Amino acid sequence: MSHSQAEGVCLRYPEDLGTQPNISQEMALTMLLRATQLSAQTPFQWSYIDRPSASDGQMFLIFVPNQMPLPLDGIRYQDQEQRYTIPAGNNRELEVSEIKFGFIPGHDNAAYRTRRRYRLTKGGHPQLILIHYSRGQSIAIVPSLNQPIRSYPLRQPNDPAVFVLGPRQGQKVYPNGGGPGAMGGPDRGMGHFGDPQAMLAQRNSAMDAIERRNRAERERSGSMATRAAPQARVDEEDSVTDESEMISVRNLALARYKRNHEFMNAVFNHAAFGKHLEQPEVKPAYSIFKTDDLQSQIAKVASEIETLRHAAAARKDARDIDSIADTSMDIQPEGISV
Repeated sequence: MSHSQAEGVCLRYPEDLGTQPNISQEMALTMLLRATQLSAQTPFQWSYIDRPSASDGQMFLIFVPNQMPLPLDGIRYQDQEQRYTIPAGNNRELEVSEIKFGFIPGHDNAAYRTRRRYRLTKGGHPQLILIHYSRGQSIAIVPSLNQPIRSYPLRQPNDPAVFVLGPRQGQKVYPNGGGPGAMGGPDRGMGHFGDPQAMLAQRNSAMDAIERRNRAERERSGSMATRAAPQARVDEEDSVTDESEMISVRNLALARYKRNHEFMNAVFNHAAFGKHLEQPEVKPAYSIFKTDDLQSQIAKVASEIETLRHAAAARKDARDIDSIADTSMDIQPEGISV
């Protein structure tokens, strides 16, 4: 497919988009949004864009896979392509690439062809490109550039159509319901251009084969492990026996010394710091009071209260007697004159 790629073969929308001498950016945006839906329903065909009509305003919709160059169109341009991006609303960005002063070598007398490419870099699928050819300002053709840009006749591509978007992305559509061998050539598709989502059927079959191979290896390794288990247990018992025989008297003495040292350390720690570690006894708040003392204090207070009551009553009686005596002295009997 590399030879076809060099010739400019590309994935084209199969239906005719009609002609339009001039299209606005709003029209290009509408067509690209519509193209995203149509591309999920219609497979693209491998074909060429060759010497399109500029006077009529011919349009093409192509899909460019990742890492695949833009296709040739049979036109040589005497200008550098200008690229700019404009906001298209709803968080979309429309990229416009324009190149002027194109001509068909050996056919045109002046360079008047203009090509514009539109694609959505945000808010759409950037690999869908709308191409429009129109007539623009003309200049003279440089004689040294008046050479064909590709070799003719063009080789007819035999690759089947491919879905480029949607749930069937990468699925090929063979004519008359044929299979990969019905085309009389190797099974080629978008996968040859670095698209990771292409050739789903081949990928699924390869994954199935890998899964079957892994399952067989797991079963084979499981049976080998079952047979090797008794021998492993015997080897383990022998290794334990050998290790017990290799332990020296010095190692045993060192192990016992460490164990006894730990025991003695625990004992002396408790003897030295055990009292400090004991928690003090927490007495309830009312434990400072005794019942007998409370009863005696209550009786003493009651006696004092009673004494105070008697003293208060005596003072009251004395005041009453003094008041009566003062009143009687102020009264004089009638008929007595001094």
